[in-house]
Amino acid sequence: MTRDTSPALAEALAAGTVVLDGGLSNQLEAAGHDLGDELWSARLLDERPEAVTEAHLAYFEAGADVAITASYQATFEGFARRGIGRQRAAELMALSVESAREAARRARARGVRRPLWTAASAGPYGAMLADGSEYRGRYGLTVAELERFHRPRLEVLAAARPDVLALETVPDTDEAEALLRAVRGLGVPVWLSYTVAGDRTRAGQPLREAFALAAGRDEVIAVGVNCCAPRDADAAVATAARVTGKPVVVYPNSGETWNAEARTWQGRATFTPAQVRAWRASGARLIGGCCRVGPHAISEVARTLAEG
Repeated sequence: MTRDTSPALAEALAAGTVVLDGGLSNQLEAAGHDLGDELWSARLLDERPEAVTEAHLAYFEAGADVAITASYQATFEGFARRGIGRQRAAELMALSVESAREAARRARARGVRRPLWTAASAGPYGAMLADGSEYRGRYGLTVAELERFHRPRLEVLAAARPDVLALETVPDTDEAEALLRAVRGLGVPVWLSYTVAGDRTRAGQPLREAFALAAGRDEVIAVGVNCCAPRDADAAVATAARVTGKPVVVYPNSGETWNAEARTWQGRATFTPAQVRAWRASGARLIGGCCRVGPHAISEVARTLAEG
């Protein structure tokens, strides 16, 4: 297993703006894979790892600089429910990082010459529950209990040596504090990204308070929002930059809404290049998309940022 020779991601953020990928699940579904499972895209790490690599490759070729791994819903507990033991589960988590790294190698073989990075995704506790509670938070667990849940898989992901750990779609400050405790001493930089509604976390805490948790943490190289409506990202970016003084990460959904009863996305996409320019002007340095944002949209983001 070889690492690429890209500069440290923190150095790149100090120098300019970095493009994130888009939604991994929508790219896998577009390729014909069924993700109607509690493990979501993490199931394919066991059954079709090549599909995960190809999805990452599509984003690198579209202009993304960072691939976020298929480990968002990969936990020991979630794998155990499918009869996958602890050792194999750890292997699959490590494979998520290697799959993204392999996609970077293939992208370079096809002529991509810019630096490429791998972000190991660590979703919230609610992602393991697979019942939508990551959009509510407040699971009834203490910060210490959440830290004990997160630490083992974060150790596995960190041991695979990604460029950064993506602590993403965090719904409340209790879980943010638990995650920030859990990454201490791992030796891998992190970004912390909340899912938000308006000017508050999904659990209802003011974003100023939520972002402030990361302000004095040296291991946190960026803080921001993801898996939210594009309009909710606008003010959040400026708040995160002002409160923390750190580079901001922003990767919202397309703007469509999920109908849980019909199990389908509805409405229209509202994610626009004009917003990307505004986010950068407000302090965003890691910019991409989340659910329903595909390679075409990421190519537009990359082109917009390059024109700037």
